[in-house]
Amino acid sequence: MSNKMLIDATHAEETRVVVVDGNKVEEFDFESENKRQLAGNIYLAKVTRVEPSLQAAFVDYAGNRHGFLAFSEIHPDYYQIPVADREALIAEEMAQAQAEAEEEEKPKRRRRSRAKPKPKAEVVKSDDEVVTADAPDAEESAPEESAADADAKSDTETAPEDGAEEPAETDAKDIPGMDVVELDDDDDGEKPYVAANHASETDETIESVADDDTAEEIRPRRKPRARRYKIQEVIKVRQILLVQVVKEERGNKGAALTTYLSLAGRYCVLMPNTARGGGISRKITNAADRKKLKEIANEIEVPQGAGLIIRTAGAKRTKTEIKRDYEYLQRLWEQIRALTLQSIAPAKIYEEGNLIKRSIRDLYNRDIDEVLVEGELGYRTAKDFMKMIMPSHAKNVKHYNEPMPLFARYQVESYLGGMFNPTVQLPSGGYIVIGVTEALVAIDVNSGRATKEGSIEQTATKTNLEAAEEVARQLRLRDLAGLIVIDFIDMEERKNNSAVEKRFKDRLKT
Repeated sequence: MSNKMLIDATHAEETRVVVVDGNKVEEFDFESENKRQLAGNIYLAKVTRVEPSLQAAFVDYAGNRHGFLAFSEIHPDYYQIPVADREALIAEEMAQAQAEAEEEEKPKRRRRSRAKPKPKAEVVKSDDEVVTADAPDAEESAPEESAADADAKSDTETAPEDGAEEPAETDAKDIPGMDVVELDDDDDGEKPYVAANHASETDETIESVADDDTAEEIRPRRKPRARRYKIQEVIKVRQILLVQVVKEERGNKGAALTTYLSLAGRYCVLMPNTARGGGISRKITNAADRKKLKEIANEIEVPQGAGLIIRTAGAKRTKTEIKRDYEYLQRLWEQIRALTLQSIAPAKIYEEGNLIKRSIRDLYNRDIDEVLVEGELGYRTAKDFMKMIMPSHAKNVKHYNEPMPLFARYQVESYLGGMFNPTVQLPSGGYIVIGVTEALVAIDVNSGRATKEGSIEQTATKTNLEAAEEVARQLRLRDLAGLIVIDFIDMEERKNNSAVEKRFKDRLKT
């Protein structure tokens, strides 16, 4: 059966996207007009409180709550320290990034160990076999320190409207890679937000696409820098920062922010203030592909202090295609810089692309035969964006204008109605039960009416294999991440355990 991407953009209030394999839904996402995604957006923000006990700052970025900015996510360019010290810190970061990049390119050798086998631990028998797994994007959802601090200190994350400390003198430091914007002496930093109109007027010119599945490629995990300074020594209240949202607001928790910016394209990622040149996604493991892409990346002239990473989607692309994508991102960054210099904090500077653009960039691949779009405006958006990033595939974007609604035609509407039911049936008669809590996601596998196999072991193995496939699919559809605990049916034979584990890993990769 053919794969199709179906986009329901009939109503401006809500846009829905699914990828179907025949009549089976493989991917689903939606976006409401009154609840748009924040992750990836860039804001000109103002520090409202510096919290020494958390080594973090709370900033006003024009969101519903004040954002949480960990000290490790603040670029040294913002430190209020002597210029020589700041330059030394930046040089140190650049050297560390270069060393990490070189380390990644070294061939990994397996170690041969002649150590004596370790004594076996005591095995505790139980009725069910419990397997824990982190979803693919659990570690990628936010930088490690900001995410950990944001979760651990949820009670303190909602900052008061005015700083808890005595406000320091307003000091708008240099935005990394930008000219200095000097404020008048009588400017108290409390001017009303005047950049909203500018942001809305330029949405069409600076809009790009979101990046939901490549946080590892976009934002490499940073090691906490040596505590040479404390946040209260180098960051002051009412200081101006250019920040990007890396984790959405949740409940009473504010968004997690970073000053290390990244702009994602179809084939590469531009990091304007992170010195990492010629990087290749870790997900590209073929040595020949990595060598070819490394040569392409080295030929692209990236400004000093900026970084470039070629994404998995660029593995089989030509130098021309990758360079065109990079040039698009570079123009986008120039537009962001220009708007930043005209804005007064707090202000939205850049908004990630809408759902249609994100879906085409992140979900569309060669396995999808056509993209059907219901709604004239949505069709034009999809068609124009496809022409820009993949001109040869623009013919696959088609306008659906038949009397029967698109989702009803492909029997998607009925499936979506029960998609979040905690119980999911398996083909052989078994079922899984999905329970979501604040701490973890628990999934229980049951054989149910699966009685066709010749033995208990065969029944358990078949049910577990089906459950492994369905769990991987449900994690994508329901957008579940974090700690995932799966209680498979107990199996006696080790080869069956290995088969279930392999099936689950394979489905998570795809």
